[in-house]
This record gives sequence, structure tokens and C-alpha cells, in this order.
Amino acid sequence: MLDHRRARASRQGGVSRRSFFKTGVVAASAAATVGVLAGCTNSAQDAGDTAEPVDVSENTGTSILDTFASVDLPYSASNEWTLPLGNVLHPAEGVWLPVTTAGAFANPMVVASALSTSSGELKEVVAKAVTGTTTSVIYSVACSDSVYAWVELDVTTRAWSLFASAFSNGALTGEIQTLWQADSDWDPAPVACSGTSVIWQVQPSASGSKTAESSYCYLWTVGSSDAHAVVESPGRFATSPTICGNWVVLAPRVRASEGTYYGVTAYAIDDGLQTRVDQLVMPASVRPFRACRMGEKFVVSVAANYSSGGLLGKMGTYIGASDGSDVLYLAREPFECAAAGKGGVYFIKSRSSYIVANVNDQTYSVLSSVDRSVDYGEYPARVGECDTFVTFSSVKDATTGYPASVIVRTFPL
Repeated sequence: MLDHRRARASRQGGVSRRSFFKTGVVAASAAATVGVLAGCTNSAQDAGDTAEPVDVSENTGTSILDTFASVDLPYSASNEWTLPLGNVLHPAEGVWLPVTTAGAFANPMVVASALSTSSGELKEVVAKAVTGTTTSVIYSVACSDSVYAWVELDVTTRAWSLFASAFSNGALTGEIQTLWQADSDWDPAPVACSGTSVIWQVQPSASGSKTAESSYCYLWTVGSSDAHAVVESPGRFATSPTICGNWVVLAPRVRASEGTYYGVTAYAIDDGLQTRVDQLVMPASVRPFRACRMGEKFVVSVAANYSSGGLLGKMGTYIGASDGSDVLYLAREPFECAAAGKGGVYFIKSRSSYIVANVNDQTYSVLSSVDRSVDYGEYPARVGECDTFVTFSSVKDATTGYPASVIVRTFPL
């Protein structure tokens, strides 16, 4: 595969992609810069090595709500912690969960934090943006128990930077590394962490001047001086990278010469995403909204109704094999997250509650939010296979009706 950075350099008078981006971004003086190696492990441009699009007729799927028996929720919270209002948890695989915390003052607007799911302790990790400009804010965060990553955004220019560091026991333990920098023609990177690796996507903004450019997924490991381009998509990825145990799930465009197809694909993390473990190619033009892989099944949500595509072209969440067999579905509008669970149990977000589907005994139950609020709702801080499901909700003060705190609950599975 042609190295995209070299291709860009040849079109811009020998200026590399990284140095070109840096001309419009204030570099972080506190951070070392990681290079990016040439080459790409997986290219999604050609149909030769991709799966065939899946065609599931509307009368062959099994509706969870219509077929499964309704039972009382068989899970109870093992912990419940109250955090100050303004804390937002983000899904992660380990004991420590990444948190964006509202700053006490306008500067910093946002602080990068981490919450221990064993003790409920909330620790400040990055107190302020390291980019060093007054208009830069911490935009998003991700972590595992061994690495912490965050994106900083200049709210004036929309330029952004991705940083990472080794991480342990709620604190940075290594030198801060600059993994990427870009201007407003490129979306702030969706980021995920697993073990000692950071995985992120760089893709053109839908409203910028680079819309014809390919998108790339990159991987960097703590201690390495270089990152690797691991997956190429001829266009924007449909979903953010999702860590699912030993895999990361991406949804690049595939079969580009035939039309608009998205391949929901599981890659092995152990070998740096060199191995494509499984792939479900969506029907033509149907864009997946969120996706993960649990056991041998993909869980894919679709956020719109399409005029074609069979069952998978309808709004809802779908559980099934990559060949489209034995599809279960929840015919409700999906929300901002993929499913989570373990051993055939799926927690699927549905407005102010979760539908908890157990495919082993063909039952479902409902996990309601703390105050049943549709205004603020309850959201998961886990995705994919997990031993402990974690959920959080902004709750109201009973006397004023205004949001007052954040309740975090954990459910052992």
C-alpha cells in the first residue's frame, strides 16, 4: 500500500503530513513527539479480501422484545458512588475509567481524570491542557490501566492534538508523548486504549477541504518512538474504535469500487491489528452507528431507517454472526454507545434504561436509570465483554429539580 504520508508530501512540495499539520498548530513544549512509520497493515479499498455484504430478510430475524420472556432484573449494584456534577465517564476495559471533569473555573474548562471501579476514588490526571494556548481545552479522554490518552482542541481554530503517557494507579507515570496534530480539516481523533496501546483514527472533516482523502487508524505502544498506520479506509470510518477483549472493532469503508459499504471488522490487538479476525459487511449505503464484538457475535446498531438493506437497514440494534445468521434484534432507537455484557448477556442502551437480553435462557429484563430521567438518562462506561458493568447518570436534586450530582453504579456479571 502506498504510504499516505509520502503521497501527501509529494503533493505539497516535500512537506510531510506531520510537519505540514504542525505549521498550523502550536506544538506542546512539554511533550516529546512520536514518529509514524511508513506502510499500512490492512487496506480496505479493494473487494478481493473482504467479506460479501450481508443480506438479512426482514422476516428471518428474532425480535428480543416479541420473543423473549420478560423477567425481573437478575443483577443488583455492588457499588454506588456519588460524584460532583460535571463528571462524564467514558468506556474502558480496566479498573480505571477515563473521566472528563468540569473545571472549577473557566480556565481550565475541562480536567482529565480517572475513576477507580474498585474503590470509587476519582483522581485528577491532567490538570490543564499541555498545548499551552489560552483557547485550548481537553476535548476527550481514553485509558487502560497502563496508558492514558487525551485530545486537546483549540476552540478558536479547531486545531487539535493527541497526547498519551504511561499510566498507573490513577496517575501519569511517563513522559507525555505527542501522537498527532492536525488542523480543522481533520476531525478530532476518536481514541481507545488497551493494555499499553493507544489506537486512534484520523479522518477528514465532513465539512472541510480534505473530504476526498482516505482515513487511517493508527497504533502506538508505550515505550515506542513510532506509531504505525494499521488500517486504511477510503473515506471516513463509520464508528469509533471499540475495544472488545482481545480485539478492536473498526468500521472502515470497503468494496469502494462497488458502492458505499462499511465493513464492521474485528482485528487482533495482540499482533498490532495485523490479523483480521472477523468481518460483517453491511448492506449497501447502510451506515452502522455503533459496533462491538462479544464472543462470536457482532453487536451493531443502526440509527436510521434505510429504503433498502433488508432487516439491517432498519433502525435498531442487531446481534448476529458475520454471515448474517441467527440475528437477534431490538427494534428501538439506539443511543450513544455499543452494547456490553458477558457470556450471552447483553446490556443495550435504550433512552432512560437498558434492555438486558439473556440469549441463554431467552429472557430480557430492564435496568432503569437512577431517577428514571429521560432528560439526563443513564449511560454505560463499559463496552463489549466485561466482568463488571458500569453505568452513570446525572441526577436531579429532589427539591429544586435541577441536576445536582452524578451517580455511578457497578454490576458484577
